Amino acid sequence: MLEIRDLTVRIADEDKEILKGITLTVPKGEVHAIMGPNGSGKSTLAYAIAGRDGYEVTGGDIRWDGQSLLEMEPDERAAAGVFLGFQYPLEIPGVATMTFLRSALNALKKKRGQVELTTPEFLKLIRAKAAELGIKDDMLKRPLNVGFSGGEKKRMEVLQMSMLDPHLCVLDETDSGLDIDAIRIVAEGTNRMRGPDRSMLVITHYQRLLDYIVPDKVHVLSGGRIVKTGGKELALELEKSGYAEFAGKAA
Repeated sequence: MLEIRDLTVRIADEDKEILKGITLTVPKGEVHAIMGPNGSGKSTLAYAIAGRDGYEVTGGDIRWDGQSLLEMEPDERAAAGVFLGFQYPLEIPGVATMTFLRSALNALKKKRGQVELTTPEFLKLIRAKAAELGIKDDMLKRPLNVGFSGGEKKRMEVLQMSMLDPHLCVLDETDSGLDIDAIRIVAEGTNRMRGPDRSMLVITHYQRLLDYIVPDKVHVLSGGRIVKTGGKELALELEKSGYAEFAGKAA
């Protein structure tokens, strides 16, 4: 279970708090959505969970399975089962996609004290999972994300998530820049990973993604605070009314 307790976060070296006391619980087996306007702190929350440099936690705690993530380095968080899907996946020229994925997966297994995959085992696994996402072999042979469309980058991100098999999935605006067909493909890959032992936090501006990844709860983040929580129908309300009514509550 993910437990966030009165979390305050600022950008390092800046005297400005971005998150101003977030309290949130995501039980295993549930998908929670975080919605809110630009600048509300959605990505900051995702980065704080993953341990990204440049974001300073000034108060509160983030706990996963009873352990404080704040006491762990980013690689230790990954070994504990935490995965962050980026809003804008990076292109890495000169690094082959297959090499990257195999190195990441085996590094994770080594960190957990598990047996690393052999080349035949890895190839069998990645081809099966890539086929589910419509990722062809020629994409796997290219440098990571180089020359990929927005939809292809997001499918590759979901492939990474599927290969690493995390227990806590944080998806930061995974629908950003995608057309309807790409959203559907990415959502289908994400939905395959839903299960009783996995928690998901889906961060998005828009309700359309939640037509495909239906959340158990929706939280509205505005001005660095959660100002409203409801069921999946809350996303539909926000699509109609927008976020203007929450501006005063966040102040």
